[in-house]
Amino acid sequence: MKLIGQVIFLSVLISASFSASPSFSFEGAGCGQDCASCHSLAREEAGKMLKIDVSSIANAPAKGLWEVDGFQNGKKVKVYIDYGKKYAILINAFIPIENIGKPPELRKIDLNMIPLTDALVIGNPSAKKKVIVFTDPDCPYCRKLHGEIKELLKDNTDIVFYIKLFPLINIHPESYEKSRSILCKKSLKLLDDAIEGKSLPKAECNTKAVDENIKLAERLSINGTPTIILPDGSLIPRFVDKQTLLKLMEQQQSTN
Repeated sequence: MKLIGQVIFLSVLISASFSASPSFSFEGAGCGQDCASCHSLAREEAGKMLKIDVSSIANAPAKGLWEVDGFQNGKKVKVYIDYGKKYAILINAFIPIENIGKPPELRKIDLNMIPLTDALVIGNPSAKKKVIVFTDPDCPYCRKLHGEIKELLKDNTDIVFYIKLFPLINIHPESYEKSRSILCKKSLKLLDDAIEGKSLPKAECNTKAVDENIKLAERLSINGTPTIILPDGSLIPRFVDKQTLLKLMEQQQSTN
């Protein structure tokens, strides 16, 4: 069974054989009201079922399930197995019923950890609402967000965006040199050119700002672009349109 990390609810039938017991089966120990008292799952057994290296097994927050943590191809996975050992469920998290319909709880970052001296500034530098964006010039969703930012600023002069160039070298190998070229001149024009797919001149300095941004993203556990950080430090790890971005900012402001 191949586990796919981005799937939210994936149920996979695990074949199991049961021997029919003769006559009645009242003999032996019984189970109490706690189902966990009469069900067990060993690491080796779970590993064979799921084809992963199991690191730990515990009772899941929802009754009737085990929570299995492990690794597959060097990546962490979390899987839930029902007590009948017939189904494996791969999910990101359990959601309390009372939280359904409410806006998602966003991870927060200490804004003091993010230096802005090397950031490109889009919007009114004296605006009170500061939004930080980690972006990659060759990222398609970053290009979409760049356009949304410009549209948003046409009607909102109280917001300023600080752009931190964070090239994803493994998938966009040319974005590193583009980012260096942009930051050498701290040029919004060059950023626009890169977003539009135009070729850029070679970097005219030996800036270390791009490397520092890559290290900073690693420290903050930011591993994708675009990543948006709202004025209160709330992190949005994906593209959102201007209406959604404004709504999220309003929601975070109302809860603070």
